[in-house]
Amino acid sequence: MKRKINIQLVVLTVLAISATLVMIVGIFYELFRNEMLGNLKAYTHLLSESGIFEQEDYDFKIAEEELRITLINEDGKVYYDSRVDATQMDNHANRPEVIKALKNGEGSDIRYSTTLAESTFYYALKLDNGTILRVAQESKSIWSIFESAFPAIGIFTVVVFGICIVIAHFMTKSLVAPIEQLAENIESCDSISAYKELVPFINTIQKQHEDIMKGAKMRQEFTANVSHELKTPLTAISGYAELIESGMASNEDVRHFATEIHRNSNRLLALINDIIQLSELDTIEVEVSFAPVELYQVAASCVEMLQVTAQQNDVKLILQGMPARINANRVMIEEVIVNLCDNAIRYNNKGGKVEVTVTSTQEEVILSIKDTGIGISEENQQRIFERFYRVDRSRSKSSGGTGLGLAIVKHIVVKHHAYMEVTSELGKGTEIKVIFKNIEV
Repeated sequence: MKRKINIQLVVLTVLAISATLVMIVGIFYELFRNEMLGNLKAYTHLLSESGIFEQEDYDFKIAEEELRITLINEDGKVYYDSRVDATQMDNHANRPEVIKALKNGEGSDIRYSTTLAESTFYYALKLDNGTILRVAQESKSIWSIFESAFPAIGIFTVVVFGICIVIAHFMTKSLVAPIEQLAENIESCDSISAYKELVPFINTIQKQHEDIMKGAKMRQEFTANVSHELKTPLTAISGYAELIESGMASNEDVRHFATEIHRNSNRLLALINDIIQLSELDTIEVEVSFAPVELYQVAASCVEMLQVTAQQNDVKLILQGMPARINANRVMIEEVIVNLCDNAIRYNNKGGKVEVTVTSTQEEVILSIKDTGIGISEENQQRIFERFYRVDRSRSKSSGGTGLGLAIVKHIVVKHHAYMEVTSELGKGTEIKVIFKNIEV
């Protein structure tokens, strides 16, 4: 990478120097051309205003030998030239400067002689009597001037190029050094001395690295938890089945062992289903269809379905509130309500109560599940939505919980662009609110 950057900087330097030289030549030529034509124009107008051409005999000697004066009739015939016998000269009607002067009153042209390697600058002016006054001056070609200056230009270019190569080397080194340090020691980004333009990049890399490490740790923990959770019911199933197979179990034991096998099989199936559902929710590409859903009706259906579970746990399950519509996936919303109510029932006290409430404001629809259960400590409130995290492991195991219900709820809520609020106190109960956007707004 360092070599590639260095080469690119050197190429950029060559292009910059070449472009600069071309631009200087162009500017210098334009200035030189304008100055030559400007001088000829001024001299021509000076001659025309001097009144010398009003005299009958205006044959004169030009003091400035570098200037050539020519007088041309309207038909292009030359009848005076300060250097050459006019009678020996060709008709000038087709000369560009003469054509322009006849048409516009004045004209100019530049012609280059390859034989003499010189350029001749012409300026023509139409006088009041119709005569064309033309003044010309020879000058060395601009390219010949640059050829004479080429050694100095070449030395200057080589020096500048050398300086640029050295600067490019040090710039490349300073550009790449922090990146190389980051690649070698990504764990301690704070110790890297980077220029301010690179700080956002390093911060982004550091955050991405932390996210990757956090994700890797979560995957490791998830794998370990899944292995443990799957191993427990499988071990029980295998053990009971082995006792039945060996004939060591009595008729009464066989019935009991079959019950335990069935219970652990159900637990295993529930765990696998939750893992599959979480995997589907984790897949961003999966599209979820949304439609207007009456939240109070969905909550009523879920509460009615869970009444048997509530009675078995000696918990009173109550629904209250008002009709409210949200844009959601009905199946997923049912999953949220069932999971939250199931947790509230499972972690409640005997004779406790679970209140499911649906309310709405002008902008939001609020689903609240409030219980009078064991409560959650402030420390545990930050972790209850993690996979396989349990506040009370013994109670969760005995009640058949998989530890994935709240993780599923969190994923569904995020997919609905909603959010949750948890309020709890140990020994007094917990309230979890899911806040949706009111589509009636």
